[in-house]
Amino acid sequence: QEVLGEDKLMAILKERELKIYWGTATTGKPHVAYFVPMSKIADFLKAGCEVTILFADLHAYLDNMKAPWELLELRTRYYEHVIKAMLESIGVPLEKLKFVRGTDYQLSKEYTLDVYRLSSVVTQHDAKKAGAEVVKQVEHPLLSGLLYPGLQALDEEYLKVDAQFGGVDQRKIFTFAEKYLPSLGYAKRVHLMNPMVPGLTGSKMSSSEEDSKIDLLDRKEDVKKKLKKAFCEPGNVENNGVLSFIKHVLFPLKSEFVVLREEKWGGNKTYTAYEALEKDFAEQVVHPGDLKNSVEVALNKLLDPIREKFNCPELKKLSSAAYPTPSKAKPAEKGTKNSEPEDVVPSRLDIRVGKVISVEKHPDADSLYVEKIDVGEAEPRTVVSGLVHFVPKEQLQDRLVVLLCNLKPQKMRGVESQGMVLCASSVGEPRQVEPLDPPAGCCAGERVYVEGYEAGEPDDELKPKKKVFEKLQADFRISEDCVAQWKQRNFLTKLGTVSCKSLKGGSIS
Repeated sequence: QEVLGEDKLMAILKERELKIYWGTATTGKPHVAYFVPMSKIADFLKAGCEVTILFADLHAYLDNMKAPWELLELRTRYYEHVIKAMLESIGVPLEKLKFVRGTDYQLSKEYTLDVYRLSSVVTQHDAKKAGAEVVKQVEHPLLSGLLYPGLQALDEEYLKVDAQFGGVDQRKIFTFAEKYLPSLGYAKRVHLMNPMVPGLTGSKMSSSEEDSKIDLLDRKEDVKKKLKKAFCEPGNVENNGVLSFIKHVLFPLKSEFVVLREEKWGGNKTYTAYEALEKDFAEQVVHPGDLKNSVEVALNKLLDPIREKFNCPELKKLSSAAYPTPSKAKPAEKGTKNSEPEDVVPSRLDIRVGKVISVEKHPDADSLYVEKIDVGEAEPRTVVSGLVHFVPKEQLQDRLVVLLCNLKPQKMRGVESQGMVLCASSVGEPRQVEPLDPPAGCCAGERVYVEGYEAGEPDDELKPKKKVFEKLQADFRISEDCVAQWKQRNFLTKLGTVSCKSLKGGSIS
């Protein structure tokens, strides 16, 4: 999508082949969007480049997002196996690649001294700005997150490459490296960037947003389920995660895409240019159902060799150890009466940003509203809320709210409610209620999580008898800064903290 330093690139190519590296921090599970850089790595190899793949285990630890130190070794091994399986799936010869772990050289005396040298010239402002798109942004950032961009810059020197390749979300780190490496006497490198693939919900495909991504080891039924829920409105080519996936993943790999459909709807059609497919979809010549089914078939062909490789006991064990499911209770050991207590953690809650599409009074209850709320799914959810006496109808219409999405649907005076709008409540009388506010700029469907619990996957549906929400809710509070918290950990989206307008010290329900 973009190249920084093209003149230097051309000058190198007049003398020899390019040395280039691509790095990945070993945190969340790699998902299907990783096929975008993999297909470009295949292009680099065909062009004669020397390519190094860096498994950035130390970077993973410094990013205060997900990976505790004890899991890093397991996750790095998982990444190595799964990235190699992806490359084999698209026919890339592994013998032409060099694989390196960050800790192979980042703990050396020379590298460590360069980290200190760099920290003596980099401003806090520049370090924070450089990591803004990559390092987890929180209200009180850790020093580790500020070190992250400097280490990535130094990697270019210590891997002895001419260029670094990454997504456009890395651009600020790349320009940081161009600014600061020369201050240590090291050469400025070339930087090449691929586009970021929108997820199935329309926003960036992310490891921490379960519904936005398809994992490389997802079962065929999981792929079908996620594609069925994906946003793909007839004729709408904007923020269409399914079309974007075809454009950025399937077309580059195969140079064509086949829409599969019954003869009565025109039969199969092969597209050799993405623009022609997008035009037919915009004109509703191609139906969303046919598009999703065709993506499902094409995607499973890519994923089958990876699933097969990970079907052996050794890699199954590695996968479950590297990414344990926090929401599952451990089975009882033989000879014990009870199983381990169930893990009641905030990541079990499916909380999302919602946009209120419509608000009406409940036909049979004076205190209840019936709202239609967009949470990034194919259809808006119907939600019943007891807010009539607290929030005027016009203040709810078209506003962003925070919605708990995995409660068991229940009828409220004859209308089934498919979620709960989370609100701050005052402690004293008279009671005041304010819906929680996501950060400005959020999109419907974005995940809301509790700081430190980003990696866990929510339950499909919370079982009423388990009272998971009620147990967690007991520790929900509004801080003195009006920020929503669980045990003094902030509610967050990728754009910042969730808050309310004025109810300091209140509860959340």
